Amino acid sequence: MILTDSLNRPLRDLRISVTDRCNFRCVYCMPKEIFGSDYPFLPRAQILTFEEIARLARIFVRHGVRKIRLTGGEPLVRRDLHLLVAMLADLPDLDLTLTTNGSLLARQAQLLRNAGLKRVTVSLDSLDDGVFKAMNDVDFPVEKVLEGMDTAARVGLGPIKVNMVVKRGVNESSILPMAHFFRKKGYILRFIEYMDVGHTNGWRMDDVVSANEIIRMIDAEIPLEPIEPNYRGEVAGRWRYKDGSGEIGVVASVTQPFCRDCNRARLSAEGDLYTCLFAVTGYNLRNLIRGGATDEEISQAVVSVWNKRSDRYSELRSENTTSLPKVEMWHIGG
Repeated sequence: MILTDSLNRPLRDLRISVTDRCNFRCVYCMPKEIFGSDYPFLPRAQILTFEEIARLARIFVRHGVRKIRLTGGEPLVRRDLHLLVAMLADLPDLDLTLTTNGSLLARQAQLLRNAGLKRVTVSLDSLDDGVFKAMNDVDFPVEKVLEGMDTAARVGLGPIKVNMVVKRGVNESSILPMAHFFRKKGYILRFIEYMDVGHTNGWRMDDVVSANEIIRMIDAEIPLEPIEPNYRGEVAGRWRYKDGSGEIGVVASVTQPFCRDCNRARLSAEGDLYTCLFAVTGYNLRNLIRGGATDEEISQAVVSVWNKRSDRYSELRSENTTSLPKVEMWHIGG
């Protein structure tokens, strides 16, 4: 049964956070001064097992989900993640992907590909080592992330997509170098407007480099033209280089909200279902699983949550909404 919410938006994409832990401390996501070495992340007993995740995924697929993206935290810090990939790869008509910071990708890419993973998206905010290390805040070098991308491409986890969060005064000078570099590499670069996710990253509208500004900057050096989305609800606006040398994407949640077509659900590592990236609360599915609920009972809970969904935070963004407490991005996978 294909589910639709109160605004007639279907359920198509499911992002599954497999861990709330990350080995980076990116300043726009998990700032070190708040999420230090003593931060109480979830104990293992509270995190969904691979079998529980696979069971929920099967239920979501029956309701129309056609794309599952594994996220975190950093998903590759979850031990033996390839075993979960193998469980999910058997689901029918499913695009199975993963988003990672790339730090552990080189050593795991072949295992993941062998298990059935189809594609990866790698986060990289600058090619400048100084800028990138300042943003990941753990002194991790660009070279190692690029090594992970190239290994993934070599084993068949492509086309490789690269996500760059752009924050004014921090890394906007990296926009053109990133565009030139990944155009030559043949990887799809996607620029993401700095968003007010969670309540710990100190977001301000003044820090946002808009999608229009990014496109103008690139178009002035490498002419661009817009292209149609791959499917309804695709979050990145697509642009191709006029000389045929590839494409880029821009995720403009702040300046060009796309709530009306949003078809994403998010499952946190402890089994909470969230209907919006900017949600305040989730709906606990783990208690149903561990309480002995049948698949049908869990399915009905999912139906009930999605049918009532009315989220459109980005369309309503204001001083009042940006100050609301929200779940942190790293907790539900961005």
